[in-house]
Amino acid sequence: MSANTIIPLYSTRGDAEAFLLYPHLYNRGGEWVGFITPEKEIYSVLGYHVGSLAAGPRIFRRRSAEEKPRLRPPAAPPKIRVPNHIPLPRLMGDVPFEMVDVLQEEPERLHTLDSGEMRQDLD
Repeated sequence: MSANTIIPLYSTRGDAEAFLLYPHLYNRGGEWVGFITPEKEIYSVLGYHVGSLAAGPRIFRRRSAEEKPRLRPPAAPPKIRVPNHIPLPRLMGDVPFEMVDVLQEEPERLHTLDSGEMRQDLD
């Protein structure tokens, strides 16, 4: 992966729901929502494991997966400008029953720093 190439990540429906600018993931608004490890594991901005990068490219996680240890996220990158023209995805196969398409079924796992269930309250 080139350090300056923006790669669209698709849901199984074929919609570009996230973008990878290695090692950071962004939402359609260009806001940082996660990061990827060299082993193609995807983590949220808070360091929680979300899933793995699969062919398509899509983000899958096992329905019955054990929770992986939380990682320390990298420093927050600046917002990016997402591409105006996004290539159509390749023909994608069905999602096996034991897998979850994160971008389609659980997009809330990839949230910005100022939102999300796992964020600590500021009391």
